[in-house]
Parts: sequence; structure tokens; C-alpha cells
Amino acid sequence: MKKRLIAFLLLSMSGAAYAQSGSDTAGIRTLIVFFDGLRPDYITADRMPNLYAFSKRGCYGKAHHSVFPTVTRVNSSSYATGSYPATHGLLGNTVYFPEVNTKRGLNTGEAAELQKIAAATNGKLLTAISLGEILQKAGAKMMVFSSGSSGQALLQNHTVSGGAVINTSMILPDSLKPLLEKELGPIPPAGDPNTARHKWVTDALIRYGLRLDGPLVSAIWFSDPDGTAHRDGIGAETSMASIKAVDEQFGRIVSTLESKGLTNHFNIIVSTDHGFATHVGKDDVASFLIKEGLKKDRESEDVVVSEGAIYVKDHNEALIKKIVSRLQPQEWVGAIFTKAARPGDLKGHVEGTLSFDVIHWNHPRSGDILVDYNWDDRKNAAGYAGTTYSRGVAGHGTSSPYEVHIALLAAGPSFKKTYEDELPTSNVDITPTVLAIHHIAVPKTMDGRVVSEMFVGGVAKTGEIKKETVTTTARYEGGSYTLSIERTVLGSHKYVDFTKVVRK
Repeated sequence: MKKRLIAFLLLSMSGAAYAQSGSDTAGIRTLIVFFDGLRPDYITADRMPNLYAFSKRGCYGKAHHSVFPTVTRVNSSSYATGSYPATHGLLGNTVYFPEVNTKRGLNTGEAAELQKIAAATNGKLLTAISLGEILQKAGAKMMVFSSGSSGQALLQNHTVSGGAVINTSMILPDSLKPLLEKELGPIPPAGDPNTARHKWVTDALIRYGLRLDGPLVSAIWFSDPDGTAHRDGIGAETSMASIKAVDEQFGRIVSTLESKGLTNHFNIIVSTDHGFATHVGKDDVASFLIKEGLKKDRESEDVVVSEGAIYVKDHNEALIKKIVSRLQPQEWVGAIFTKAARPGDLKGHVEGTLSFDVIHWNHPRSGDILVDYNWDDRKNAAGYAGTTYSRGVAGHGTSSPYEVHIALLAAGPSFKKTYEDELPTSNVDITPTVLAIHHIAVPKTMDGRVVSEMFVGGVAKTGEIKKETVTTTARYEGGSYTLSIERTVLGSHKYVDFTKVVRK
């Protein structure tokens, strides 16, 4: 049984040699590590000694970005496809597909909901090719390991593509589950912190991913500190314990590679899906629209709200403008986006809005309006800055710098040692970089770039960095709403830094 399991999980990995034949990366593997909800200021010698030590020996991306909206499934899709939502079509943690449900959005955290979307769209869950699919075409494989939601795990390799998705709520192919549980023990129950499940998926990665006859690319995603901080807040005792727990598992990964003599054979790239902010809000978009008489009720189809995305029946232009004008005076409302009057316009067609194009969100699946929650620099009781008017205890999803700006770490045989990267990067840049490492062509349809300045021998042209600000204003009775967005521009690549709203 054990031999059958290992043979199945290795998935004919001899194909990986084909993808690298004749290159100087033969015998090199790549591991992608995501810590869900990791703020850069968590990475200290006291809180995360293993990750901190790792950050000091390799490359540190000082200008790394989450993809907006700064939510988990948008970023798992964006890193996996090397593209923004405008290209891959997964627009939020909750998404509206009227062909599946005309009254409300679907929770992308559930793989079952994603499979409904795939069925309704003839397999076009994502409208961009993913890393797993590219590797399969090159004769190589990808394995995903995750202690988070089944949806997040699936979106990292949504077609599975001959590889495997090993998640603590779902295992694909299905036939793997009894074999894995025999090898690793039963999947532990979820917890806050989710320590037992973090250990289980790390055991799985160590067993099947950290080996030269294993997958060319492995990815592991830890659900903390996000899961615990949502419930208990940034800086809470349990939240800090969750940070320590995932750092311990990362330490196991590094020490395993060292003990096996594989350190010089594995590149490790570390990121997160988003930062984190303290929440102080009491309002939400759907309730506000119902109270204002702009939506009939929760189940009505005249206006459907899916997170911050608003879908207006028949794209009623008068109603779209009325909704925007009612939202703009509200203190809890931050940036508002609408479709551009002309493709590529940075301002939206409704007065005082920015366009979907400026945030890489313009897709046929986009709503008529996208609403963000407002933010400020206030600190919470534990001393962590960053507050938004979202509801709940703490979380993410806005265009505040506390949620957009994250850390990128990389070390291994392909990367420079003790290098700080000043150039802007994003989660969309991870897959192009991985493909370049293994000499696999990067599709021209990808939005991300190869972070070549981090490579051994790579050169960074820092003089090419530019800052771009776009501002728009709308006036209403008794005041005005001014919205601005700052982006960092590197050639054709444009990274959203933050938005800011000023009311007078």
C-alpha cells in the first residue's frame, strides 16, 4: 500500500526532467509558501524566529503588493495564474454568477461552490491559464498542500492538472484520502489556532513534496494567522500563538531540507495573500441600500450585492448614479469604482469614481459598482496601526496600505543572498518567476513579470520606478468627496499602493 501511495503521489515526475533538460536548473525544485494574513511587522526575531532568519539569508521584497481586492481567493487565483482579476475572472471572496444563483453571491471558500461555477461556465472557473496547467504541458507536476479553505486550495491548481491538492477539508484526486490518512494519520479537527492541521499538511509536504523525485513545484498554504486574528483580533494572545505555530512548521520545512542535504536544490518563495487591519465598522453595503430604498430586500434581484460588488439589473444607469451619489457622503465608505467610459480610462464614468481599469478589475463578470470600506492610521489596543470601517473584529479586503503592502521573501540556489529588492512586486509576479527559474516559457497573456533582479546575476534598474496618482472629486449637498489612488509604475507594470478618500 505504501509503495502504491508514493508511486501515485510522485505522479510520473520523470517528466520534470524533460522540462529542464539542457538547462542549469536540472535537479532544482521550487516551494511556494503562503502564510494567510501575514503582516510584515509580524516577521521579527521574537515572533517568527525561523521566518526572520530566512528573511536575512535570501531576498526581501520591500515593495511587495497584495492584489486588490485584498482577499484570499482573489490572491490565490492571482498568484496561480500570474494575472489580475481582470484576466482570471475571480473577482472576490464572494462572487456573483447569475447562471448559478440570481439572488446572491457564492462563497469561493467552498470548493463545491467553485465546482458549480465551473459547471455553469463550461469549465471556465478561471479565464486564465494556471501554473499547474502550464507545468503539465511541460511534462512536470504541481502539488498543493493547505490547512485553509477548500476553495483557496483548489484555486491554486483549479484543474488539478495531473497533480494533487491535499487540503484538510478536501483531497483531490478523491482516491488519495484513505491512502494519505493511512500514511499520515487522520486529518485533525480545525482549531484556533489551527496548529494540528498546520502540522498535518506540513507532514504531507515533507513526505511527498520535499524530495528530488517529487513535484517540480510544491505549494503550502497555512490558514493562520488569518483564521485566528479574524476572531480574536491583531495582537491577541491567541493570534500571536498562531503566528508562532506556523513559524514552527516553517522551521520544520527548512530543517528537513537541511537534514536531507537538499537546501541547494530547493528555491523557497514566501508571500501572503494580504495584510490585516482592525475593524470598527457597523454598516454594510446591502443593508445601507435597503435602508435607502435602493434595493428591495436581501433576496431581491433588482440590485445584488456580492461583498463590495454591486450588480444593478439591466445596468440601469440612473440607478447606478443614484447609488454612487448616496454612498459618497458616508464616512464608512472608501473608494468607489465604476466602469470606464472608454477602455483604459483611469477615472470611472460616474462622477467622483475611479475606473475598474485602474485596479485591474475590469472583466465581463465585473459588477456595475465596486465599493471599498474607508480606512485610517489608528492603532488598536495592542499597538498595531491600521483601522478600517469593515464590520467584525479584524480582517482585510480594502485598499488600505496595511492590507496591500506585504512581504516577499525568497532564498535558494536561484536567488541572491542578503539582497533587499526596491523594485515593486506583486503576487501576480510569483508564477512568471517560477516559470523563468525552470526555463518554461511565460505566457504572454500573464500580467505579472519575472522578478529577475532577485536572481543570481540579475540587475535591478531602480531608476525606472515612478509614482502615479489619479484623483477625482464629486460634490454633493453640504460637502464633497475626493478620491485618489497611488500606483507604483515599473515599465508596463502598474501596482496599486493604496486609495485615499477626503471629505469636506
